[in-house]
This record gives sequence, structure tokens and C-alpha cells, in this order.
Amino acid sequence: MSLQIYSTLTRRKETFEPQDPERVTLYACGPTVYNYAHIGNARPAVIFDLLYRVLRRRYPQVIYARNITDVDDKINQAAAEQAVPIEVISRRYADAYHADMAALGVERPTIEPRATEHIPEIISMIEQLIAKDHAYLAEGHVLFNVGTFDEYGQLSRRDRREMIAGARVEVAPYKRNPGDFVLWKPSSDAQPGWDSPWGRGRPGWHIECSAMTAAHLGEVIDIHAGGQDLVFPHHENEIAQSRCAHGTDTFARYWMHNGFVTVEKRKMSKSLGNTLVVHELLKQWPGEVLRYVLLSAHYRQPLDWSDKALEQAQTTLDRLYGLLRDHDEDATQPGQPDPGVTAALEDDLNTPTALAALSKVARSVGANSTAEAACLRASGELLGLLQQPPSEWFDGRSATVQLDPETIAQRIEARNAARAERNFAEADRIRDDLAAQGIVLKDGPNGTTWEAASQ
Repeated sequence: MSLQIYSTLTRRKETFEPQDPERVTLYACGPTVYNYAHIGNARPAVIFDLLYRVLRRRYPQVIYARNITDVDDKINQAAAEQAVPIEVISRRYADAYHADMAALGVERPTIEPRATEHIPEIISMIEQLIAKDHAYLAEGHVLFNVGTFDEYGQLSRRDRREMIAGARVEVAPYKRNPGDFVLWKPSSDAQPGWDSPWGRGRPGWHIECSAMTAAHLGEVIDIHAGGQDLVFPHHENEIAQSRCAHGTDTFARYWMHNGFVTVEKRKMSKSLGNTLVVHELLKQWPGEVLRYVLLSAHYRQPLDWSDKALEQAQTTLDRLYGLLRDHDEDATQPGQPDPGVTAALEDDLNTPTALAALSKVARSVGANSTAEAACLRASGELLGLLQQPPSEWFDGRSATVQLDPETIAQRIEARNAARAERNFAEADRIRDDLAAQGIVLKDGPNGTTWEAASQ
């Protein structure tokens, strides 16, 4: 079966055909390191880690670059507030990002370029754009002239008249077109900066990724990936400046974008106070539980985050790890991923179908042993799941009660009501949700009682 990818550029699913099957290139936009990553930042990290795993099964060499933006106005602000150099802020939160993503089973990319390490390449690319009349100097800034690129707007499918400046600065009077964006901007003495032909300054956001992509992967790459919020202006601008600088017809042959994360059906935002920070979530839940939830919806669709989803994920993983514990010796034998799991993932990373196939494999383990247990472990590995020894999974679980007695009583009452209506699926779901939070129900002649699970 061929690998199918939905490309944002064409708005259709396509068969993936790399330029060079011996060297597949993938670039994903990484974090701007000025604070801890939230769960919306974690979604692309997990999704494109999964893509990396799938590609490696098919191709002998996959070069995966995921950048770190370590010079940015938000980093500058955080550094100024704390009276430290920007390197202190960027290093602190880059280290935190690595630790948090590792807890979610995200592997390191092949290459992790940083913007501050590519200033010469950035300056060189801007010089090429100026020489080809695609960029101009205005009041200490160098700006890309979107009017010189006829296909500007093709990725986002926006009419040029609807476009606004996308360089993280307000529309300035010196711009030739409202949509012109900054390639280089001047720095004050208090701001980080580098010498350039246009004076001391720092790069704009968009040019960083184009320069790093060209430096490590080439002028034309196979796949460019990121969050849906990056389609415009970031990726639109990357296409324009990369193609114009290099004179190519294509920058990335396939574009992949993941959907947004909502929290209890509401948009995640600071103003609503519902921004979920991975660093804090990991104090309450195993990283693998977070990863499972992030894989539970198709990557192109919105993902709604909730305590219920976390509880269900933990219950599922408890069951799967329990099977591996019961067949511990069998599970360690060499195995291959289940064909249903691989087929689903090769169909545009259809993770809901892949997780359903994983559950089907699990159901076969009870009646058999070696081959099925090894297949379950290998299938989980492809998804980035089930990689701990079962003993570690269960030993690391907190047995503290997470619910107050009144809430537990309400859930028991809801379960009794479901059983009275013969809705046993709902009754089992409530029981499993409570078990995931360390609450064991016991049904007896005098009704249902509960106790905290023992460690």
C-alpha cells in the first residue's frame, strides 16, 4: 500500500512520492522558547513525530528537521523583564520543551537548527532577495515585496486584498504593500542584534525557517509541516521568499497541518484561563496518557481536551499494559506491527482507526500468546505507546484519590441508574473512569462501596 498524505496546498489526499527515495526530507516548525509549551504546542510535536516513525519504516534515510526559534520579540520581553540575556530564557525553555516532549514519547528530530546559529545564512538569503528585486530597504527594515510574487496566497487561498501584514509588527507607512513582511529589522542597544549590510538588527520570523530549511534539507523539500495557525502568514511567506530567492517552482512538495486543540469545547486562551501547560499536566498524568489523547482524533480535525478523555486514555493503557504484564515474556519477543495499524497510519495518519486496530490486537492476546503479544508491543511502538516495562507503568502510577467523596457518590449513583436502564456500556465506562483515578468499586448485597486502590 502506498503512503497517502493530505496536502494543504492541493486540498486533497495524494500518494506520497519523495524526490529521492534514498533521502526523504521533512521540516516541521518547532517552538518559540520563551515559556513552557502548552498542549496545543505538543500536538504538532506528537503528530509529526508519528509521521517521522511512519516514514522511517518505508525509507532508508529520513532527514527530519524541527527548528527552535530562539530570537523573538517575546523572548526579548521575557529577558528584559528578568534582566537576563536572551540565551538564558531560550536555553531554559528549550531544555524544558525537550524534557516535556520526551515524556510524551516524542523522539528528537534528526536536526534541530536554531535561528541564532544561522544568521549568516539568513543574511545571505535576504541579499539574494534584494538582488532579485523581491525585497527592499525602508527605514532600517528590509521587507519582502509580495507584489513581486504572483502566486502569493496560493497555500492559504486568500485574496491578496484580504491580506494583512504577517511579520509580527503593525502595518507601517513605509510598506509598498500592506502585506509586505519584514525580513530584517533594526535593533536598539537594549535589544539583541547582529551586524548586517543594513545595520545592526535581527531577522524577521519567517526568513529564519526558510534559511534553516535550505541550509539543512535543500532548496526543495518533500514535506513541510506545522499547526493550522501557521498556514497564513508564516508558511505563505516561507513559500514566497524561498521560491523567489532560489528561483524554484516549488518549495515544499507536500504541506501538512494539524488542527487546533480546544478545552471542554472552548478555545484555549490566556483570557479564558484555560491554557493547559504540558509541564503541569505531567504532574498529574503519565506522559503516555497525554500522547494517547493527542492521537485520539485525526490530526487534521479539532481535538477537544477534557478530563474524561484523559481518564479513558489511562483506563485503556492500563488494560493494554495489563495484557503485556500477563504475557511479559511473549511481549519481549521480536514482532511486527499489525497490518491494520500500519494501513491506518499510512492513510494520512488515521490515528483513530489505528488505535481501534490496536485494541483489536489486544483482544486477541487473551486467547493466544507469543505472536499476538509481540504484535501488540510492536504496534504500540509504531504509535509511540506501550514502550515501558509493565511493572514500571503500574509502579509509577499514583494511587492517591483524585476525587472527593461527594463526587464519587454522584458517579456511583449515575452508574446505578445506567445499570437499572440496562445501559451496561455506560455503567462500565463510569466504573473504568473511576478506576483510572484510583477508585475501586465493589458491588455487594447492600449496594456499591468504594476504596482507594492500593499501591
